[in-house]
Amino acid sequence: MKLFGSLSFRLALIYAGLFTVSVSLLGGLYFWAAIARPLGQVREQLAQEGEALSAVYRRGGADALAPLLERRAGDPSPRLAYHALLRPDGSVVTSNLPSWPRSFTTRWLRIEADVAREGDEDEYEALALDLPLEGEARLLIGRDIEDLDELEEGVRETLVWLLPALALLTLAGGALMSRAIGRRIDAMTATARRVIAGDLSGRIPRGRAGDDFDRLAETLNLMLDRIEASLEAVRRVSDSVAHELRTPLSRLKASLIELEAEPEAGAEPLRRAIEEADRLQSIFDSLLRISRIEASRHAAAFERVDLSELMLDAVDYYQPAAEAKGQRLTASVAPGLETRGDRDLLFQAVSNLLDNAIKYTPAGGLVAVSVGLVAGEILVAISDTGPGIAPEHREKVAERFFRAPSVEGVPGLGLGLSVVQAIAAYHRSHLRFESADPGLRVEWRLPRDDRPEERTD
Repeated sequence: MKLFGSLSFRLALIYAGLFTVSVSLLGGLYFWAAIARPLGQVREQLAQEGEALSAVYRRGGADALAPLLERRAGDPSPRLAYHALLRPDGSVVTSNLPSWPRSFTTRWLRIEADVAREGDEDEYEALALDLPLEGEARLLIGRDIEDLDELEEGVRETLVWLLPALALLTLAGGALMSRAIGRRIDAMTATARRVIAGDLSGRIPRGRAGDDFDRLAETLNLMLDRIEASLEAVRRVSDSVAHELRTPLSRLKASLIELEAEPEAGAEPLRRAIEEADRLQSIFDSLLRISRIEASRHAAAFERVDLSELMLDAVDYYQPAAEAKGQRLTASVAPGLETRGDRDLLFQAVSNLLDNAIKYTPAGGLVAVSVGLVAGEILVAISDTGPGIAPEHREKVAERFFRAPSVEGVPGLGLGLSVVQAIAAYHRSHLRFESADPGLRVEWRLPRDDRPEERTD
């Protein structure tokens, strides 16, 4: 029952049925072309000869027909000619057939026309036309069809054992194929059940053939890797959220307790409570913004954006903050570079990058912005001369609440680069963090929109 319940086995049976039908159709076509059609031509030839010979008999009788039949028997032809001319009493006028039915039974006959030669006997099969003549005389004329008879017999014998053998081989092949496919599917099912049970480390074993199942296994394993990484990221985010919220909540609670205990000292505890509440609000707003962008729920209005102009606006906006810290903020922006995206999100991402660069760069440092075209893409690069990020931490720098050890003393939530990463992914672009030696260099590659502007007039 399990075998017949296998989809692969049922498909093998369907294929076997289609293959058998195809073989039968091809066999029928071959039978018609190699046997039935030549036999039809022989019948047509004999029918024409019969009409002509009957006409000769009607005009001249047996004396006129007999010499004609004997000449016909001696004419060179690919198919030997046979005949038998019988008088009304059944006696033979002329014949080169060894035997024939005593009475007229049917129009077409198959007669053994064996020929004795030098003590040996050649076997021939003749297709004969039995014609009644005037005065109850009888004429049989035929042609040799030994080759067609042997071919027909061979085809029939072949089909007798070929079709059953084909059915058995198909069943056996279907069973083997079902078993092989079933093993691969069972392996996938077992892995899926392990994952359902909570073991996210389970992976589907791959073979060496590189077939469809191997490619499917590779795809599913990549999916499981992504799911495991996502769940691990969720776990880390949950831990980070709990950790990051614990401190402001504790401070908020302490300020409220102090305010309750000493109402007369209300201004300072109230100010601290408001600061911690604002901090909590900022954390929740940033997390909500990231989740909406990552889930593509942000109401993005994608349009053509002049990124060169947007970057210059952002630099102008942050120029006072850089000057207030005694920093130099420079910009080298190629004009007219356009991309498609949400202008507000792009400006927010650029603002976060500039804000980080200014925040972590000491007084007298340099923040350099460049925008250019590289390999058909827009490259936005922001470099600073701050403490930078160690190579082992650069892969984690965009994770929520992650803060590199080198910048732990600087106030921050650890969510700015997470927002930038979410916006970059939403725009199908790529962020890269490198060393500016000293400092950090952030490279953001965005697709260029170089399509001609559509006219609206």
